[in-house]
This record gives sequence, structure tokens and C-alpha cells, in this order.
Amino acid sequence: MGAEKRWLFTLFSAALLSLLLLLLYSFSTFSSSRPFPSVIHHGAHYPPAFAYYISGGRGDKDRIFRLLLAVYHPRNRYLLHLAADASDEERLRLAAAVKSVSAIRAFANVDIVGKPDRITYMGSSNIAAVLRAAAILLKLDKGWNWFISLSAMDYPIVTQDDLAHVFSSVRRDLNFIDHTGDLGWKESQRIQPIIVDPGLYLARRSQIFQATEKRKTPDAFKVFTGSSWFVLSRPFLEFCVFGWDNLPRTLLMYFNNVMLSQEGYFHTVICNAPEFKNTTVNSDLRYMIWDNPPKMDPHFLNISDYDQMVQSGAVFARQFEKDDPVLDRVDEKILKRGHIRAAPGAWCTGRRSGWMDPCSQWGDVNVLKPGPQAKKLEDTITNLLDDWNSQTNQCK
Repeated sequence: MGAEKRWLFTLFSAALLSLLLLLLYSFSTFSSSRPFPSVIHHGAHYPPAFAYYISGGRGDKDRIFRLLLAVYHPRNRYLLHLAADASDEERLRLAAAVKSVSAIRAFANVDIVGKPDRITYMGSSNIAAVLRAAAILLKLDKGWNWFISLSAMDYPIVTQDDLAHVFSSVRRDLNFIDHTGDLGWKESQRIQPIIVDPGLYLARRSQIFQATEKRKTPDAFKVFTGSSWFVLSRPFLEFCVFGWDNLPRTLLMYFNNVMLSQEGYFHTVICNAPEFKNTTVNSDLRYMIWDNPPKMDPHFLNISDYDQMVQSGAVFARQFEKDDPVLDRVDEKILKRGHIRAAPGAWCTGRRSGWMDPCSQWGDVNVLKPGPQAKKLEDTITNLLDDWNSQTNQCK
């Protein structure tokens, strides 16, 4: 009987000690984490901030959430858009996933479009959605410097610390937009045909339709075309949205009936606006592999493209199949990002372990710690700015 009591006492003591250690650890973890976000500073003496518009359609909830975590930083602002073909349930699940991230809850810098747009890939509803996103982000946050539009099939190949570090040395009125005034075959196949985008007025999604007649190429302004992906400055977006000049609205009316207007609208506005045409750096900062001649979309990238992709000096790459293994390699080798966790930066101060998210605790979010990819991006930007300074590749 005495031996049984001693055994029970030992068991009880061990359990009590374990409980006390757990409570002490929990208290120390709670007390060491920041209950409030650190102060975010904006201005010429601080790193730049970016406004991200991340969009996708039905079935893209997981892709959008993964991409958000890959590009997340407390200094940035984010707007997520699941188009109208996605279900309300999918939108609610995306919102729940976003709220599950402690840093996002604390900094409150991620929003989701509650009344989604209907988007037709070939039509002008794409431009309408991007302009709406820009207007929302301009209203929500006065601190960001550049606007970046991403699709659910994109992924970063630099960290946000890399990006902000390199762009700290870039004039904040510059626009990175691939463009050309040499229309070539696009003049007869994209510019002159008249199309109508049903996504602008029909409740159900349907394909664009084309008129039998064509129209002449404009001579009141010069049409430019290029990549539908860009990094646009805040001053230029304010010009497009607030429109103190009538040019952005006039061109919006024209491009309403242009096929793949996202490949021409911003390009034509910026190159026909005297105050902005000298701010164009001719690159979209994306890594893509195209057929020759190019088809409608670039190749899907995979693990065999990894080495060339990371050596490219680009900021983003596209396009990827959902959860392709090459994305896991980018997470592991470049972003250092764990599963369902934000990519860590200098702002993350938590211990790195298999069960603890280092970004569940944070310090000064205005401090950057660039990694190896920053040098490759810096070389790219230096070469692009040399071309820009020579003015040999601008709006021509």
C-alpha cells in the first residue's frame, strides 16, 4: 500500500511539474511577443512600400493565399480579389485563412474585395478591375510607393526585403512597364478589330464577341503595347484614377473595345502623357518563357527551369501550375518560408523551429535584411536604369 502511494505521489508530482513548466513557457512567449504592431514609417528616408493587387478565379483560393504569404510584409498593402465566378464559400474560406495569420491580424494590411468583378480574359473588364483595385488601395493607404498586379499563377523569386532594399535606390516616380510603339501584327489583329466584353454588362460570364467591321488605327494619339504585367508608381496611378487630365478617360473609352486591352491601356496613357512619358523603364521585371513566335500565354515553369529562373534577376516569375514542386524549392531556397507561413524578413524576431512561426513575433518593421537574390536584382535594375538614362528605349 505504501509503495502504491509513493508511485501515485511521484506521478502527480511529475504531472504538476510539467504543467508548471508549460505555464511558464506560455507566459514567457506571451510576454515576449508584441501585443501591438511596431510603428511603420514612410518617406524618403525609409524603405519604399508596395501595394499588391492579387487576383484569381474559381478554385484559386489556396493559390492566392500562398502567394500572399510569399510576398507579405507589414509595410506593404494588399488587396485580394476572387472574381465573380468563384463561390461565396470560397471567398469566406480565403478570408478565414487570412485572419488566421497573427501578423496580418495585427497590422491589418490585407483586404478582400467583397463585391467581386466579372472578368473576361480577352476583354476590358480586366482594366476595369485593375483601376478599381488601384482606387481602393489609394484610398486605404497613403504610404505605398508602387502598385504591383499579380495573378494566382505568379510567384516571387526575391524576398520583400530584397525588393525594398533595391528599390530604396530607385526614383519613386519611375514606372516599370514593358512597352513599344512598334505594333507589328498586333495593329491588324488587336488594335483595329472592334470587340465587346460581355463581362461589363452580363450577369453570367461569356466570351467576347467581335464586330465584322474594323476601325482605323488612331492618329489623335499613338498606341503602345506590351506586357500586361507592370510595377506602376503612385503618382501615375493617381493620374489614371483621379484624372486631372482627360487623357486617361479618353483612352479608357477607346480601349473598352480593344482586344486584350490590358496589354495597351496603361502603356498608351503613360507614353502620351507629357508629365509621365519620361518615367518609363522598359521592363515588367518578370521571368517568362515564350514560344517563338509567342502564343497567347507563356510556358508553365517547372523544376527544370529553376536555375535559369533564379539567375534571371527578375522579381516575379510566371506561370506555374498549382503547387508545382518548383514553388516548394523557391520557398525553401529563396524565401525560407515554411508551410502556411509568411516569408520571413528582418521584421520577424521569433525563434525559427518546426512548430513556431518566426513571424508570429516582430521587431522594427522598417529594417531590412536583403539576401543573395538582392544582388541579382540590383544588377538588373542598374542595367535598366542605364538604358533609361540614355533614353534609347522609352516610349518609341
